[in-house]
Amino acid sequence: MRWDNLTEGPTGPAALFGADAVVTRTVDTPEFRGITFHEVRARSIVNRVPGASRMPFEWTVNPYRGCSHACVYCFARKTHSYLDLDTGLGFDSQIVVKTNAPELLRRELGARHWTGAHIAMGTNVDCYQRAEGRYRLMPGIIEALRDHANPFSILTKGTLILRDLPLLQEAARVTDVGISVSVGFTDSGLWRTVEPGTPSPAARLHAVRTLTDAGIECGVLMAPVIPFLGDAPEQLRDTVRAIARSGATSVTPLVLHLRPGAREWFTAWLGEHHPHLVERYERMYAGGSYAPTWYQRQITRQVHELAAEFGIGPNDRGAARRITVPERPAPAEPTQLTLL
Repeated sequence: MRWDNLTEGPTGPAALFGADAVVTRTVDTPEFRGITFHEVRARSIVNRVPGASRMPFEWTVNPYRGCSHACVYCFARKTHSYLDLDTGLGFDSQIVVKTNAPELLRRELGARHWTGAHIAMGTNVDCYQRAEGRYRLMPGIIEALRDHANPFSILTKGTLILRDLPLLQEAARVTDVGISVSVGFTDSGLWRTVEPGTPSPAARLHAVRTLTDAGIECGVLMAPVIPFLGDAPEQLRDTVRAIARSGATSVTPLVLHLRPGAREWFTAWLGEHHPHLVERYERMYAGGSYAPTWYQRQITRQVHELAAEFGIGPNDRGAARRITVPERPAPAEPTQLTLL
């Protein structure tokens, strides 16, 4: 495994962590069987989003790399290749844990140059994946943000966020806190095959209800809407109806996109489970990582109409996180982060 491309060198960029700071552990318990943890001491934790990104925020915190949610479409798979780790099964089972994330964040938030900008979490891999149940990094992270009254948002598929509900309530009393839960569909068969390591859609929507009942505004990112598998009118209707019943403050649809790394893994999965769709996907995504604009607009219109019918307002990207989305040109091939 190549850790040295992230370590300090005389001519290279600033190190993320040193090779001698890596401890590899395997845990032979049912919930972690088959997963290897690489514990690292990070050198920095607040990351600036590249200027070419389409994201409506500038700073992120990611305490983990790799994700046991094992979503076959996850765009972040490509990042595992930077460590010479496999972007398929390796991404699902080789988890990098930045064990010093809370203390490092507290130090960086207290630096004289830090101006209190919004920090987004869960935009790369899920900060409430199963590893969080073992390492408990998020309580310390939220406490640091609370103590500095620093605005933040969390996007997650993990119901483990409910463990930290009291901390989220405390933080919301002193700063802006935005929570979004990702639920692209409620079809249980589709969920079991494309998101095998996640809590069920019903469990996630129960978490939305619990958060909103506790006074924490929570939107739903309806993502991804998967062409030909999760985009039938009755599927969209069932999903939006369930989202509305959860008490979500907003619903924001996002069509599946297939970045390099994720594209190859998803295509292999598609060939195994739905071979008749491979050619249709090749045509739909022939222009790049994103579905055609006409298709994205069609899905957005359908979801917004259903949202109005069920009494839940559609939302612009970023609004659920209480941040301003800058004006931008029509979608172009991106170079860095996107939501899922």
